[in-house]
Amino acid sequence: MRVVSVEQMRQIEERAIHQYGIPSLLLMENAAWAVVDEIRRCLPKDEEGDLNGRKAVILVGKGNNGGDGLAVARLLVFQGMDVTVFLFAQPQEFKGDAALNLRLFQGTTGKCFEIKGEKQRRLTRFALAQADVVVDALFGIGMRGALPSLIEEYVSEVNRAPGWVISIDIPSGVEANTGKVYRTAICAQTTVSFGLPKWGLFLGEGPDYCGRVVVDPISIPNSYLQDEGISTFVLTDDDVRALLPVRKLKGHKGTHGKGILVAGSKGMSGAAVLAGQGALRSGIGLLQIVTPHGIAQDVDARITEATVWSASGEDSLNEEAWSVILKQAEKAQALAVGPGLAQNLRFISVLDEILKTISCPVVLDADALNLVALEAGLLTSRNGRGPLILTPHPGEMARLCQCSVDDVENNRLDLAVAKAVEWEAVVVLKGSVTIIASPDGRAFFNPTGNPGLGTGGTGDVLTGSILAWLAQGVPPLEAACLGVYLHGKSADSLASEYGWSGFTALEVADYLPKVRRGLELKPLDGKRG
Repeated sequence: MRVVSVEQMRQIEERAIHQYGIPSLLLMENAAWAVVDEIRRCLPKDEEGDLNGRKAVILVGKGNNGGDGLAVARLLVFQGMDVTVFLFAQPQEFKGDAALNLRLFQGTTGKCFEIKGEKQRRLTRFALAQADVVVDALFGIGMRGALPSLIEEYVSEVNRAPGWVISIDIPSGVEANTGKVYRTAICAQTTVSFGLPKWGLFLGEGPDYCGRVVVDPISIPNSYLQDEGISTFVLTDDDVRALLPVRKLKGHKGTHGKGILVAGSKGMSGAAVLAGQGALRSGIGLLQIVTPHGIAQDVDARITEATVWSASGEDSLNEEAWSVILKQAEKAQALAVGPGLAQNLRFISVLDEILKTISCPVVLDADALNLVALEAGLLTSRNGRGPLILTPHPGEMARLCQCSVDDVENNRLDLAVAKAVEWEAVVVLKGSVTIIASPDGRAFFNPTGNPGLGTGGTGDVLTGSILAWLAQGVPPLEAACLGVYLHGKSADSLASEYGWSGFTALEVADYLPKVRRGLELKPLDGKRG
């Protein structure tokens, strides 16, 4: 699914109104029905299955977002709900479609109060305490900067309210392009986004405030939503399912791909094992691990399905490892370097040889990235030699870019895309919403995963998984998307059992075939599975 900036969404809406002839009032009405449908889904139903007698509070600003909220309020009255609207603007400030929807709501049995200052706080607090649902229609996607101080006080009341909170298009206080929250914002349990989702739902602090995201096209023609000029996407089950390689009945370990994993050092043998498990659980046919002599026996004993090759270096790999790597990579379909590697400066020359010599896809992770960051220009050795995937977390990205972690976090999308183009590599910038950026300028937001992945070894599992998809013939960008999405989905499955803590990296690896199979059993055309 495509993801857009504020400017792109406005252009799409303008085209729909002026070229396709859809009245703006109809778009607003369709948006309101989408919110009402979500309210019906979120609220527990009574014996008759309707909303009769339930209480709703709608917080309304003066713009089109407020107009959407007023249309929602009118429709909820017709659904039998007890609706209270709080206006955060004077009635004469409402214009166009929003003004019309205000007049239409005033003709219903719903209650409407104008917020003029602190004296309405008590009334609002009382209404919020009784509300089954609270609809945030204060500010839309055009908002920039911090919320006005008066509104901030009411936002705090909303965030303490017991009812279900639904934001229209984006939670008020969250910038739609950046996801930045300056002081506070509505903390929604559901956000209903119109047309296409906005960048801010996946960037910055946006994911912390938007809750479950529902996207409704509100009758905008699909041809406009599929505009080829949009280069940012969010991965979905359907997207990832289409990327899964289909195995043939006569397949064997040779046809399922050979991958080389260069990993491990003294005290970090677990990283090599976890990356190996990630690869095996993702279906690799043959896994070869190159690791230092001092830990080779331990790695061999802990991951019996792989072939382990001991290379020179008692505690960590050095320049003598190149001959072993080169020999094992001769018939390999992919190579990954970095998990638990340690930062032995003598290994930098091996990285240089790998980048300029190995033609199969190469994945660099962890200490391989830290070593690359020490040698300016090392990545240029790869240009034109073969596909490259980099998997940095924000700290590693900061070292690669010679900037601060804050610079990375405040500019995730632009930085990931710019560096993917500059380095001619697929960049997997890890985080609460991982971004997969392509050398052709496209970027993909990954919606799966949870804080449970914030434990040692999960990144190693991801590296092994990407290695396995590459070895099975999946192109680099698609392999990165597959690895990241299924890795996060595995963690989500574990979180449904254990919550957001307590499960391990090895368990994430073990769940990978389960979530992959779950996708296969929900085929697009009813034929696969």
